[in-house]
Amino acid sequence: MDLRQLRYFVTIVENGSLAKASRQLFIAQPALSQQIAKLEAEVGKPLLVRTARGVTPTENGTALHHHARFMLRQLDQALSIARQEPGTVHGMVSVGLAATTVCAVGVPLVQRIRQRYPGIVLNVVEGMSGHLTQMMQLGQLDLSILFSRDAIADLPAEPLVAEELVVIVPRDSALVPPRRTRLTVAEAAQLPLILPTGIHGLRRRIAAEFERRNLPMRVVAEIDSLSLLMACVRRGMGATIKPMAAALAGDEVSREWRCLAFSDAHLTRSNYLYSVVPEHLSPAAAAVRVELRETVRGLAQTGRWPGTELLAPAAAREPELAAA
Repeated sequence: MDLRQLRYFVTIVENGSLAKASRQLFIAQPALSQQIAKLEAEVGKPLLVRTARGVTPTENGTALHHHARFMLRQLDQALSIARQEPGTVHGMVSVGLAATTVCAVGVPLVQRIRQRYPGIVLNVVEGMSGHLTQMMQLGQLDLSILFSRDAIADLPAEPLVAEELVVIVPRDSALVPPRRTRLTVAEAAQLPLILPTGIHGLRRRIAAEFERRNLPMRVVAEIDSLSLLMACVRRGMGATIKPMAAALAGDEVSREWRCLAFSDAHLTRSNYLYSVVPEHLSPAAAAVRVELRETVRGLAQTGRWPGTELLAPAAAREPELAAA
């Protein structure tokens, strides 16, 4: 088995087609098939299921794909470190962020890395926390901000900030009287709500608060896409309950939104910075980890990430949620 075969195999699995992989790799399809046949012979197990619609990995193939991606990524990082000039930091660093976190942190983080570490290529992966957790476990991300202190038991996690959950409606919404700045949970229960689906921690946290008060929710739509959810709210189809970052446009809360705090409840979501184990953390990833932490801290302290409170390392002892 050689690294070339592993790269071919990973590319085929991720494309779901030998033909597409052949074009991406600039290798004739028969030659590519021959290399995969050699790999399967060496493994001693079939790795791909070939159909008229493409290829899918077998159970053994899926296991190899996960480990091969990690190995190839580690190799690329090692080569990058070996090639860099003394005194400089180079390499690619993958950072996983939920959609609402991207709204607050994305642009400031990219700007900061470009200014301070021009040799680092920042790969920002946006996704729901469950998917980001899985990617961290598989070694596909160097860093990620997740919403539970025990999301990944064997990786170090650092508390960052707690975000307040608020009711968000358009500035001109008729759902809430214009002079109101706060709502009770009972008042929010009367609103038509657009929320994430029930598999997400954010939804479960909200539902638990309503159930504790024996209040049914008027859910009119369940949407996991943040952009689509906010577009529907913008068009007056309902209200939502989210961290204030969902209403961010650029560096400030957009004037088109009203963010209404709860007057009789304190709903929060804590953010934790996860990283790979120290021995696998490249110099570039270690640098980005510091910059991500300082970016979050600066945004919270200056009010550019509104509705947040910095967490001390020993803070946030209450049960947390895992949400997008």
